Amino acid sequence: MGKSLVEVDKLALARSLIQRAQDRRVKLLLPTDLVVASSLDAESGQVVPITEVPADAMALDVGPRTTEAFRTVILPAKALFWNGPLGLFEKKPFSEGTFAIAKAGADCAGFTVVGGGDSVAAVNQAGYGSRYDHVSTGGGASLEYLEGRPMPGIEAVRT
Repeated sequence: MGKSLVEVDKLALARSLIQRAQDRRVKLLLPTDLVVASSLDAESGQVVPITEVPADAMALDVGPRTTEAFRTVILPAKALFWNGPLGLFEKKPFSEGTFAIAKAGADCAGFTVVGGGDSVAAVNQAGYGSRYDHVSTGGGASLEYLEGRPMPGIEAVRT
């Protein structure tokens, strides 16, 4: 992955999740191409297959093939829960993938939720925030809720 940020301590978990998806015949979409550059301040990027990130570059966005593959699954979905931008959307050369997915979510046929401060910022910056059914800056809490963990605020209201 070249100079890309990689959470080495999460690799075993990622491999385990990929294996579980395969075992259960769950279709798991992963990026196939990326936009890379030598620094966060680069004025442009280069699209490369995910297996060919140069040693002196870092992945800063998903590429057009990945964006299209994700879009074709998102548009007809009955529900979409999005947590986390797909690239360094704050910088123009690396915003295209995230903004294209923001548009796909806005055009999605089903119920749409975007969770997490960065994700909310991305959909708003792309101009699609008002087209989502629910927007929440509580990304981590939203994920924990989906996992079935009790939420202190919800539990307080229940009692």
